[in-house]
Amino acid sequence: MTDTFDLRSVVGWFRLVALLEAVSWVGLLIGMYFKYLGSPRTELGVKVFGPVHGAIFVAFVVVGVLVGLARGWSPVTWLAGALAGCAPLASVPFLVWADRTGRLGARPDMPAGITQPGLRAGDTT
Repeated sequence: MTDTFDLRSVVGWFRLVALLEAVSWVGLLIGMYFKYLGSPRTELGVKVFGPVHGAIFVAFVVVGVLVGLARGWSPVTWLAGALAGCAPLASVPFLVWADRTGRLGARPDMPAGITQPGLRAGDTT
């Protein structure tokens, strides 16, 4: 396991839950397709993925709050994170953006002392 999904840190948990949130959206959207448009029409996908997605969404919000508090996110980052949890599959682009801009902390693939382009040493948001 790499540092990206190091579950000993809240950032690692956030990355994992954000990806699970996107996967659960896909399952729920497929279930909704078969409920309303598919042939044969069935509610099974929604009955399975609805509660799964709901639980993962709550976990995304909780872990997002923990990361935001730990990393001192700006109001704009908080708003983007909240919107990412509501729009289908938006948690992945938010995760990529937050990681690339240093909002999740130092990137594991960057040597110590090197900062993100556009950021001064010590800046996190």
